[in-house]
Amino acid sequence: MSTLYIVATPIGNLEDITLRALRVLREARLIAAEDTRHTRTLLDHYQIKTPCISYHEFNKLARLDEILTALASGDVALVSDAGTPALSDPGFELVGACIAAGFPVTPVPGPSAPVAALVASGLPTERFAYVGFLPRRSIERRALLADMADLALTLVCFEAPHRLLDSLGDVLAVLGDRRIVVAKDLTKRFEDLRRGTLSELVSHFSTHSPRGEYTLVIEGQQVVNERKRDRNRIQVPVEALVPPNEAEIARRLRVLRAQGQNGSAAARAVAHELGVQKSVAYQIWLSLGDEA
Repeated sequence: MSTLYIVATPIGNLEDITLRALRVLREARLIAAEDTRHTRTLLDHYQIKTPCISYHEFNKLARLDEILTALASGDVALVSDAGTPALSDPGFELVGACIAAGFPVTPVPGPSAPVAALVASGLPTERFAYVGFLPRRSIERRALLADMADLALTLVCFEAPHRLLDSLGDVLAVLGDRRIVVAKDLTKRFEDLRRGTLSELVSHFSTHSPRGEYTLVIEGQQVVNERKRDRNRIQVPVEALVPPNEAEIARRLRVLRAQGQNGSAAARAVAHELGVQKSVAYQIWLSLGDEA
């Protein structure tokens, strides 16, 4: 039976492709490419003549039947513009459709920008969370970051150059002044991995206009000694187990704000005390800004 191959391609340097990937691209009946013009550069470099069709964010559903029909008579290779398909790139729906139709789906591993940035960052790699692209709007971005603030995991995400400075400011405001690595144009001619604290990199990009493709690797929450955590844990009485309403959450947040606490710390404390999600508490904290 024909197979859908998920083929990883270079994220910059055309030499970063496996021998297996080249063979699969040559032998496939069809290549489904995020941008056929971009992929043709790679194929021409390696003298691969396999036909291509576009498969991108705006036609990915309309193309499903056509690709399934192609699979009935031969293998299909799925590629994105760079790196591993279906990882913050089109492919998820196609993989699901092929599995549902009974076609084998096989990965052809290779380059991946999140992994490349992580292993070169110098930050812990044993546990990490991949976030994809950060939300475009600041309020949604801050809510997502607040939800991950307590994770003792290195965080990896993408950001566009025109939003980089605003996003770094939001990360600093919500997560505090953690270590971060901002990786630009990995494997390309002007590759740059800039390491420092969030405040240092906010200062840097305030005077150096961001250009290129950015991957952020952010230090996770430092693990607190479990015994110390138990001593400091707030004991919640049984009567407080009734879910609190927004007014009660807002009241307690106002008290902490009056004491000088920032949004992330206040939301964390109220979430722990009242047993609500930190992102919920942080959204209410943001709404308090209108009262200031």
